[in-house]
Amino acid sequence: MSKILKLLIVAVMATAGLSASAMAAKKFILVQSTTSTQNSGLYEYLLPKFEKKTGIQVRVVAVGTGQAIKNAMNCDGDVLLVHAKKSELKFVASGYGVKRYDLMYNDFIIVGPAGDPAHVAGMKDAVAALKKIAAAKVTFLSRGDDSGTNKKEMALWKKAGIDVKKASGTWYRETGSGMGATINSAVGMEAYTLTDRATWIAFKNRGDLKIAVQGDKDLFNQYGITLINKSKCPAVKSKLGLVFMNYLLSPHGQKVIAAYRRKNQQLFFPNATVTSAN
Repeated sequence: MSKILKLLIVAVMATAGLSASAMAAKKFILVQSTTSTQNSGLYEYLLPKFEKKTGIQVRVVAVGTGQAIKNAMNCDGDVLLVHAKKSELKFVASGYGVKRYDLMYNDFIIVGPAGDPAHVAGMKDAVAALKKIAAAKVTFLSRGDDSGTNKKEMALWKKAGIDVKKASGTWYRETGSGMGATINSAVGMEAYTLTDRATWIAFKNRGDLKIAVQGDKDLFNQYGITLINKSKCPAVKSKLGLVFMNYLLSPHGQKVIAAYRRKNQQLFFPNATVTSAN
């Protein structure tokens, strides 16, 4: 083997080794997240901007809020970004989260078939609409997955005084699936379902489903962000996690969130009350 060829091989191996080392050293955090932020395309829009600014890569695990919180309690992640405030505050109170911050909001809507068999189209009172759906025994699909959307739905049924567990398998069905799959099932079954507006706007296969109920204050959908507590989970990358949180909470980050649109509609509305986490 010639001396020049040997030098070339050594150079290639050195370069490959340097590349592998650089990749291994790349800074990243893991965010346990609700599915709506992922399904809406928000992360695809926002995270490259954050990485370009900070050099920190964000890896997202998008699951229902209940599962995201369980994952965080198992120390699988650095930051929690979900939408079930009561559960988030319980997560912090149990010592797994450092402090929870309001980040942004949108709302939930009830969608249903164009024929509107329960006659709820145009209503603004979500509880009254659910009572009509139950009385008419028209198919309603629930995610049934302990997600933030499912938690909101259960709270609305409770307020309506209706025990949907007794109706399970009849007019009331649990899909055990994410929002996209549940909407798909609602299309096929000509059923009603509760969805966050961001997922609905971004969703393509709507069939003849239409927005039936919207505008109720009970349909408000608040998102929060929390740093997972290093005292419970020693491997948490607190400093990097705080960089991500502070980016989103800052005036610049809030403007980035507000600027995200699909089909000329704003999907999330920033409402952070602080400019940085501590």
